[in-house]
Amino acid sequence: MIRNTVERRIGALLKGTGQTLSAAESCTGGRISHLITTVSGSSAYYLGSVTSYAVKIKEKVLSVPSETISSNGVVSSEVACAMAEGVRALFGSTYSVATTGLAEGGDEHYPEGTVWIAVSGPLGTESTIYQSGKGVRKDNIRQFTCVALQFLEKYIQKSQSIDNQAK
Repeated sequence: MIRNTVERRIGALLKGTGQTLSAAESCTGGRISHLITTVSGSSAYYLGSVTSYAVKIKEKVLSVPSETISSNGVVSSEVACAMAEGVRALFGSTYSVATTGLAEGGDEHYPEGTVWIAVSGPLGTESTIYQSGKGVRKDNIRQFTCVALQFLEKYIQKSQSIDNQAK
């Protein structure tokens, strides 16, 4: 029996629609991309990703303004949104998802286990914060990935529902 995982549900939403997806990952280190590409046929809708651990990659590749990072910190809604918008523009995708957070170790603003997630698409860009409350890096990365994919799934559903109502 094949499990109905969130990455499979996202694939079902996108397959055959001509809509596409990209990702910008920092604290999830490519795990979102890995799960999306485990779905057979994902090459029909998944364009690719940028794993941007370094600030200079966020700035140079994803076009995150340095002022946004210096004003808000790399772990922030503003940076997550800029990452999502940057990767969406870079790949020309319909939708994108981005993560930036602290899989281990906290900072002056957030405790360990904090992630900002952003999605971008036809309805604009939205973000959410998630705090796992765990201190194990590997577990935090898994949880961040799951929450990010669930947030993306809800955004795609909402976008497609509005699009269908307009027709």
